[in-house]
Amino acid sequence: MAFNASSDGTAALARFSRIAQEEWEQLHSSLPQEALLAAARLIEASRRSGGRLHFSGIGKASYVAAYSASLFSSTGTPAYVLHGTEAVHGSCGRLAPQDTVILISNSGTTEELLRTAAAVRAIGCPIIAVTGAPRSPLASAAALVLPARVSQEGGPLGRAPRMSVLAQLYVLMSLSVLLQSRVGQTPAEYLRCHPGGALGKSGLGIEPGPASDVSYK
Repeated sequence: MAFNASSDGTAALARFSRIAQEEWEQLHSSLPQEALLAAARLIEASRRSGGRLHFSGIGKASYVAAYSASLFSSTGTPAYVLHGTEAVHGSCGRLAPQDTVILISNSGTTEELLRTAAAVRAIGCPIIAVTGAPRSPLASAAALVLPARVSQEGGPLGRAPRMSVLAQLYVLMSLSVLLQSRVGQTPAEYLRCHPGGALGKSGLGIEPGPASDVSYK
């Protein structure tokens, strides 16, 4: 795609803002609610059988995986990060057949993640794929697909992951909301998971301020 640079970048910013709005509206209107409910049920069944939830991705998707594992853990569904490449060099040893693994890839064709998917399947873990390509090899390897599709990334070259990352985050945040609601997490339970920072202080009835001013007596 041809792109004409402007001297101060304002044209690129305006274009990005327009694309972001268009993609967000599409994401909002096409949120896969039935698939999200199915994913919630799968994860709940896994936990009832003693299984754990793992997230994995390659590149930018690895950061989405790390954020999601942290978010889910703090909202009532303990989750862990499975390194996208180390998984096939021994890290899959942490998996058990009753675990669920969420694999994240916009294209669904990332070779390293496909190797991880094959290893996960060999152990017997069900895979939930978060991908912008519901007919991709990753989707074919999954027990369940959560579509996170965008038509444009929005940057000057249209290559660096921007909107696709937003889509992945939106879908996984939505799943976390479903699970947190179904778990029935109380404020006290949330505080036990998140005692630090401004959120922890507010839960303790402490007005957020400089760390030196805070007392936990």
